[in-house]
Amino acid sequence: MTDDDVLAEFRDAGALLEGHFILSSGRRSAVFLQKMFVFQDPVRTERLCKALAAKIEAQFGQIDYVVSPAVGGIVPGYETARHLKAKAVFVEREGGVFKLRRGFTLPAGARCIIIEDIITTGLSLRECRDSVLGEPGTILGAACLIDRSAGRAELGMKLVSLMEFDVPDYAPEGVPPELAAIPPIKPGSRGLTA
Repeated sequence: MTDDDVLAEFRDAGALLEGHFILSSGRRSAVFLQKMFVFQDPVRTERLCKALAAKIEAQFGQIDYVVSPAVGGIVPGYETARHLKAKAVFVEREGGVFKLRRGFTLPAGARCIIIEDIITTGLSLRECRDSVLGEPGTILGAACLIDRSAGRAELGMKLVSLMEFDVPDYAPEGVPPELAAIPPIKPGSRGLTA
């Protein structure tokens, strides 16, 4: 699957949005990838995650467990795990910190990968990794559908992405005037409360 193919999946799903967006990282962007528009279509999701699974296997070999951060990583984590013939687990926030819950574990000897949907700064991936470091399984690296950092995110582990998408993003105090003129919206899930 080429970069154009990946972007076409998002565009065709109506998931490539333009405006003024507050990303999960807090940074601002004129482009937002509303992956849930992609994930509502199982066939489209399968195509993307099957291609990601192939790249993961080529880089890391056999995978036993996929770990994903809730909420956004659950669907691509599960679907990619299906193609890897691996188990899918996820971490969720408890007291503001990611934790494995629901009895999930990463057993000794398990070869594990962390899967996220889209990364910009890699914060969720780092938090996910940190939350499972005490588990007996081995974290081999991470993977995502789209790397908005174009390889610049500091993850502290190897990253496989289906596509690098170099889209400018800005600190809130550094937003260009043409973007600042548009009221910002925050469509992501970080910071959701019960």
